[in-house]
Amino acid sequence: MGALTIAGQKLDAELDGRLERRIEAALASARARGAPVLMSLTTCLGAGDASAIVLGSRRPGEPWFCFEQPERDGFALAGLGCARAIEADGPDRFAKVQHGWQGLAAAALADPPTGTAGSGLVALGGFAFAHDGCASIKWGQFAAASLVVPEISLARRDEQTWLTVNADAAPDDTSADVLARVRHSLARLQGSTLPIGDPLPPMPHRVVSAIPPAHYEDAVARAVARIRSGELEKIVLAREVEIEASAAFDPVPVFGLLREAFSSSFVYAVGRGESTFIGATPELLVRREGQRVATVALAGSTRRSADPAVDDHLSEKLLHSDKDREENAIVARRIIRALRPHSVWVVAAEQPSVVRVANIQHLAAPIRGQLASPLGAIELAGILHPTPAVGAEPATALPSIPALEGIDRGWYAGPVGWTDTTGDGEFCVALRCALLRGRHAYCYAGCGIVGDSDPAAELAESEMKLGVMLPALVA
Repeated sequence: MGALTIAGQKLDAELDGRLERRIEAALASARARGAPVLMSLTTCLGAGDASAIVLGSRRPGEPWFCFEQPERDGFALAGLGCARAIEADGPDRFAKVQHGWQGLAAAALADPPTGTAGSGLVALGGFAFAHDGCASIKWGQFAAASLVVPEISLARRDEQTWLTVNADAAPDDTSADVLARVRHSLARLQGSTLPIGDPLPPMPHRVVSAIPPAHYEDAVARAVARIRSGELEKIVLAREVEIEASAAFDPVPVFGLLREAFSSSFVYAVGRGESTFIGATPELLVRREGQRVATVALAGSTRRSADPAVDDHLSEKLLHSDKDREENAIVARRIIRALRPHSVWVVAAEQPSVVRVANIQHLAAPIRGQLASPLGAIELAGILHPTPAVGAEPATALPSIPALEGIDRGWYAGPVGWTDTTGDGEFCVALRCALLRGRHAYCYAGCGIVGDSDPAAELAESEMKLGVMLPALVA
């Protein structure tokens, strides 16, 4: 059979030969083990828009994943379909998923990493904020912990895109069966271009808060009273806003708008069934590269201004705000305490700096460390999540969050990202997001509450953060 052409690119003419040899080896291993073995093969696609290919090729109901940080050398990682799924719930869900991934990766026959982050055999997905999250009907297609090994993944850095194809080889399969499945997966990939800058078609819509704004202000006031009494140090309270439209929401133009407007952020979309979890967050939970670990304490926010002088003034005011600096310091201290037992050294920036995105600016304190033991990205995410940037300090106050909020956060404020067979990977904190489910979109945004918080100001800040998603959904 001739070489495949995918998304306008002709693949390596030797691909079929490599596939046949890899499949034969996987079948031999599967028959020796008496269980299916995952076969994985990676090839260079050349130039290609990873997310556009996945979004243009996905089929109704199948899992898919897009994860980008455009300003970081054009980094993008996208996956389509499901070769294997690893899901769990309960307090030990991170450990369960890590164990499942380690066993799967150890038995798989895969190419070594190419040097491009996210290339090769990877697991993609995320975790709910709470170990018992996603209990409500609207989150029913998402598990509390869910990583998928896709049938196809595409990793891009600069102008180079790597394609990986994965398939299970069962003991009773023939090589022709597996090869046919792989070629079918590859042949359905379509070249595509996301809409850039085009507004969504206008739709009649209704926007309502799950909890009335006055109730949110009351929850903030009650939290402040508990902080001032010494019961806790900080707590994050979120709001949910529902949009009901006249037609089903399409994640493709929404993703295109987000990655254009928030190119310095992590722009992500996770498809499960007929639902999509989508957003653009500036917050890195953890990045693991070999023995190096990186994260950031991101807490303390203010608005942006179109006037550069006013924007700079707001930035300076944020830098010198006692309330916001306290909020940031609480997060940084917790992260350092969590990483220190697992590290040779951990260091944080002496002073936070200001990170600006399209409509908001934050205080950010980068934190770096060298691991003392080879913990993988999933384990590190479990150690750090939830930081006080999205949870509470002390952690024993976490049960107060749903009691005060009155909502099911689902994957909001949970880790979303990827890991590879070496344990490298990265997870962002899923903020500035929405769950798209047919004609309904559920948007989420939260604020860090400390002793000096003002309920009206926190409500206004939540409106500013909701302003990331609402313009992309309501034309």
